[in-house]
Amino acid sequence: MNLSKNLLLLALVSASFAACKNDQASSTTKTATTATTATDSTASEADEAPVVVAAPEIVYINSDTLLSNYQYFKDVRARLEAKGKRMETDLRTKASSFQKEVEQYRQTGAGMTQEQRASTEQRLAQKEQQIAAQQQASGSQLAKDENDEMKKIYDKVADYLKKLSKEKGYKMVLTYSRGNSAILYGDSSLDITTEALSGLNEEYKATKKK
Repeated sequence: MNLSKNLLLLALVSASFAACKNDQASSTTKTATTATTATDSTASEADEAPVVVAAPEIVYINSDTLLSNYQYFKDVRARLEAKGKRMETDLRTKASSFQKEVEQYRQTGAGMTQEQRASTEQRLAQKEQQIAAQQQASGSQLAKDENDEMKKIYDKVADYLKKLSKEKGYKMVLTYSRGNSAILYGDSSLDITTEALSGLNEEYKATKKK
């Protein structure tokens, strides 16, 4: 046992001595080559090309932010809301007028002849049907207008993103919206919403001036 320990100790001492000699030799060599290394390092740094970070191929856009800040969308929404209010006001006016006629008939109907009552009731029934038909037509028209406008907005955004992707080298642009998205997480460096929004608003601003 003691012999083994002595041999082990001797081996460790020998290794330490050898390492010490190597360190001294290495130190001498390092001192001799410091100037050369410094010169080579400077030349190497001068020759190094700047690091170019490749653009991501897949990016995403926050559609909630895009639509709430896209001026074209805001203008479209304002026009549709104004049109809807005009339709609603017209329907309320006609419904109020119809209600007054019905109330008047209830008060005077008893003094009418049978023919007069039949004629009045027929006229009121036709008017009620007309108001109901107008209400349905107005709702359908508004829905159609909204679909048409949203298609235009989609086409404008898609066309711009195609152009932007060609410039930036994007291969795919995903869309993200809170509560309705396949993207559970996306690094903020991949979010191009602000860039796309700025470009879209500039394009829309230019078309409004024409």
